[in-house]
Amino acid sequence: MAPSVFFLFLFISPSFSAFVAPVTKHHVHKTPFYTLKVQLKTPTEPTHLLLHAAATFTAVNRNSSLCHPKCDIAGGNCVISRHRSFARVDSLALPTTDGRNPGQLSTVPKFVFTCSDESAKLLKGHAKKVVTGLAGLGFSNYSLPAQVTTNSSVFALCLSGSPSAPGVAFFGLPGPYYFLPGIDISDHLYYTPIFFNTDRLEDGYFIGVKSIKVNRKMIITTPKLLTVDENGNGGTRISTINPYTILERSIFKSLIEAFRNESAIMKLKSVKPIRPFHLCYEADGLSETHLGPNVPSIDLVMQNDVIWRILGKNSMVRIVDEGLDVWCLAIVDGGRHGGSSMVIGGHQLEDNLLQFDLGRKTLGFSSTLLQYKTMCANFNFSTNNAISAF
Repeated sequence: MAPSVFFLFLFISPSFSAFVAPVTKHHVHKTPFYTLKVQLKTPTEPTHLLLHAAATFTAVNRNSSLCHPKCDIAGGNCVISRHRSFARVDSLALPTTDGRNPGQLSTVPKFVFTCSDESAKLLKGHAKKVVTGLAGLGFSNYSLPAQVTTNSSVFALCLSGSPSAPGVAFFGLPGPYYFLPGIDISDHLYYTPIFFNTDRLEDGYFIGVKSIKVNRKMIITTPKLLTVDENGNGGTRISTINPYTILERSIFKSLIEAFRNESAIMKLKSVKPIRPFHLCYEADGLSETHLGPNVPSIDLVMQNDVIWRILGKNSMVRIVDEGLDVWCLAIVDGGRHGGSSMVIGGHQLEDNLLQFDLGRKTLGFSSTLLQYKTMCANFNFSTNNAISAF
């Protein structure tokens, strides 16, 4: 996502090293999305921003009070206007952290954001009462991580699957990441290279998946689809905007066939699928554990041979509606058009801790935290220094 304005100022390095913020799951028209809560403007206002791992800047809805007055030349708050968008420089505040709890609320005095309607476009205007803008975590000097910390090359996300209990984002903290009952998830991370397309930074972060397995059996794919070609198409990227994983059609068909075959071996009873999904099963026919419904596992095998294992809680979504109670495979058909061959969506990221280390060019991932008897909602947001404004 390219900025719609030019920034005519020098980038100001922040003074603080590590921050934390809650990440909340919402639903609009049954479609899930995630917001990051920050304090923005002077004096600061609680602000919910759509979490966007690929966006290279933070944007606030033009009609928000955060964008008025449009220009304050005397205060240096207005940079330049172009078309219907403009940039502002104002304060942003977040709690500091040691990885165990939030600490004092600290302010970044010259935070840069644009005033535009980027989040409204992404959400088609359905969440105006919930979302004030978007938080861009992409590769840019004007992303939120780059502006709030001195160690801007490291940030971590942990999306909660519960709308009532938030997950967490860490900025500038390579670890530890403590979750109740006292587990440091930085001790349980696997690492794989992360990269981005320098010609299309708006595509966000890519990882090298070389093969896919269902119940540890390789599915048939076209190898070149799993790599980014000279036109920027193909490959596997991470998205906090897409609610479910999207696969290029030939990969999708192979995975569906393999999953159906393995399900039959496990004697799972399929039912008529619920759009946009293609495989659904009677809830009564599935046994459940703390890792979710007992269904075939899906393994993403990375180029360096580490495995991201996706179990029932992340592979399946439960649909209960008007006497209907089914589990559906939460992966959708992306067609044959150009673009990434695999987009790992929010549902598959939930209760997984992801550490983006842009200095080392690695992604650290935990696979499901449920295997360690914890979850993303288990970060302790209580503090001895009560921050009533947050």
